[in-house]
Amino acid sequence: MVDDALAAAVARLYSAPPEDFVAIRSEEVAKARKARDTRLAKEIGALRKPTVAAWLVNLLAHERPDLVEELLELGGQLREAQRDLRGAELRELSTRRRATVSALAKQAAQLAGRGETALAEVEGTLAAALADAAAAASVQEGRLTKSLEYTGFGETPRPQLRLVQGGDEQPGLSTVTAKRSTPTQDDREQRAEARRREEERRRAEEEHARVVKQARRELMTALQQLTDAETEKSEAERAVAAAEKAIKSAEKRVKLAQDALADLS
Repeated sequence: MVDDALAAAVARLYSAPPEDFVAIRSEEVAKARKARDTRLAKEIGALRKPTVAAWLVNLLAHERPDLVEELLELGGQLREAQRDLRGAELRELSTRRRATVSALAKQAAQLAGRGETALAEVEGTLAAALADAAAAASVQEGRLTKSLEYTGFGETPRPQLRLVQGGDEQPGLSTVTAKRSTPTQDDREQRAEARRREEERRRAEEEHARVVKQARRELMTALQQLTDAETEKSEAERAVAAAEKAIKSAEKRVKLAQDALADLS
C-alpha cells in the first residue's frame, strides 16, 4: 500500500513542472501525515526537485511510456550489435538512434509546451539510456532529478564505460565505472576492428553527405536552367506573337495601299 502511494506521489511530482514541485511535495507530505503514515511522509519529503531537462525526460516516461519502451528496445539492439561487432546492422541502428532521440526530445518539449528548452540535455539523457542499461532503467522509472551523460564508445566486448551525472546521485542510480582489466591480444584486435568499422562508418557518412550536397547543387542548377529555358520560351512566344501581329498589320496596310492604287487607276 505504501509503495503504491509513493508511486502515485512520484508520478504526480515528476510529471509536474519543476516550479510546482515544492508546493506539490508539501501537499503530498501533508496528506501522508494526515493519514498518519510517517514513513511515506518522510520518503516523499526526501524527493529532490528535478531540473527542466530531467523533468522533460520524466514527463516522457509518465505520459508516453510506449515511446520510452521503444527507445529502450532500440538501446538493447544497439548494445547487442556493438558487442557482436555487426557493422552493417550497427550503422542502420545508429541512424535510427539519432532520429529516435531527436524525435523523442521534441515530443517531450511538445508535451511540456516548452519549445526548444533544454533539448540538448534531454537528447544526452536519452542517448545515455540507449548506451547503458542502468541509465535506461532510471529513465524508465521517471524520477530523474538531473540530466545524464554517457561517455565512451558504446559497449565493446570488455567495456570500460563511465556514466556521468551532474549534481546529486539519483535514487537507484549510482556512478557506474566498469572494472579495468589488462587487455588481451583478442581485446586489442577487437577494439582495433571496432575502431576500423567506426572509421568506415564515419567515412561512409561523410561520403553520403558529400553526395547529397552535390546532388542538391546539381538539382538547383537544373532547376535554374529549367527556369531560364521557360523564361526564354515565354519571351520567344511573345516575340512570335508580336511578329505575327506586325505581319497582319503590314498585310492590312498593303491591302489598303493596293485598294487605293486601284481606285486611282
